[in-house]
Amino acid sequence: MAKIKQEESIEKQLWKAADKLRKNIDAAEYKHIVMGLVFLKYISDSFEELYNSLKAEEEMGADPEDRDEYKAENVFFVPPVARWSFLLSNAKLPNIGKIVDEAMDAIEKENNSLKGVLPKVFARDNLDSKSLGGLIDLIGNIAFGDAKARSADVLGHVFEYFLGEFALAEGKQGGQFYTPKSVVELLVKMLEPYKGRVFDPCCGSGGMFVQSEKFVTEHQGKINDISIYGQESNQTTWRLAKMNLAIRGIDSSQVKWNNEGSFLNDAHKDLKADFIIANPPFNVSDWSGDLLRNDGRWKYGTPPEGNANYGWIQHFLYHLAPTGTAGFVLAKGSLTSNTSNEGEIRKALIEANLIDAIVNLPAKLFLNTQIPASIWFMKRGRTTKDILFIDSRNMGELINRRTKEFSADDTDYIAKVYHNWKNNKEYEDVKGFCKSASLDEVQELNFVLTPGRYVGLEVVDDEFDFKERFESLQTELNEQMEEEQALNQRISENLTKVVIDE
Repeated sequence: MAKIKQEESIEKQLWKAADKLRKNIDAAEYKHIVMGLVFLKYISDSFEELYNSLKAEEEMGADPEDRDEYKAENVFFVPPVARWSFLLSNAKLPNIGKIVDEAMDAIEKENNSLKGVLPKVFARDNLDSKSLGGLIDLIGNIAFGDAKARSADVLGHVFEYFLGEFALAEGKQGGQFYTPKSVVELLVKMLEPYKGRVFDPCCGSGGMFVQSEKFVTEHQGKINDISIYGQESNQTTWRLAKMNLAIRGIDSSQVKWNNEGSFLNDAHKDLKADFIIANPPFNVSDWSGDLLRNDGRWKYGTPPEGNANYGWIQHFLYHLAPTGTAGFVLAKGSLTSNTSNEGEIRKALIEANLIDAIVNLPAKLFLNTQIPASIWFMKRGRTTKDILFIDSRNMGELINRRTKEFSADDTDYIAKVYHNWKNNKEYEDVKGFCKSASLDEVQELNFVLTPGRYVGLEVVDDEFDFKERFESLQTELNEQMEEEQALNQRISENLTKVVIDE
């Protein structure tokens, strides 16, 4: 492998090299090839570290091939045909694809928790043996010689970085399994899931759980103090989640897959979570709402058959513990919609004192949609009836022409404002950015929850920047047009459904 350039991170260099080997393979397919190999390297490194330790203690009775030794240390047992050294020695063979598929199969047979998880896609015709051998050589360099102790952490970063790059490469389709990292960081910083049960009923590739684990670790908490529960309807995405969590050493036994989805087949019916953190798909019309008209989850009103947004909200509430908090992303239209009972449900939620805060998000944050988005925070057992509104539309920075992300300073600032407000500590309304609104104020605006309606316009000095203000208004107009377009599309879909039903 070429000498490492200090100016570029390991992750970026590896991505560029791996992407060169992609050739004619679609990013959606190539993703499972690369991520599968990164995962295989991770478990092989972990295995070999313990294997060498046991080997050194053979005279004292240790057996490096005893499966129970690895189970006791929470390390996956890797059979000889799946060890990285074996794959590396065979990387130049024309049948290397078949060898890797057999390695994945052998690992699953040895480890029940990985059964049905690992990809067996390496012997396909569109992946030539030379490219696959090149990938094995490339990923084999991640540990950089004997630095096994830090190999797992490096591999975790590589896995996370590659997920984001594949999501960018796939565009709209990629966003279905990946929530932008800066959005996840904001959710976690605001929720602060230090201790308890963390639940994501549409967990994608598991990014919410990984970030929650990082948060606890960075704040000197104990990772064993949180337990995670999840559900995912797309099997290939669920497999990514299981690998993503395993590479972090996070117990994923309660992360379930079923193709019916959370509404029709709730895998955690009795769960009451301390924290719910989620990014459900926006404005889903085909969610089987017609089969769930009398469902017990609809305590605040029956959601419309043509839109799942208020179904998700009440699904989250159903699973929330008596003092639990939920933070989730939804289409911005859910803040104002009055069609098909949605306005009445929103009113009922507000009057039940369940809504804690609303954050308006900038455009271009999400890879899979141009629909304007917001974050809802809901909490049971609230001691105030005020709602905090934050308008962050002017925050974030462009990372390319199509995509924006929050900086760490952005997410720290928004989270600080929320926690100061929540804890009655040094909070002040800021014109154009944040406002603590009373129930009376929300009632006066007919229970609309758009932050812009409450925070007002930013106070500016005499040196008014007309160009900046014009661009801001233009962005706001574009968002409103996108919102109207999305609404018209939903109306059109509902009309088409009515015609078909008739």
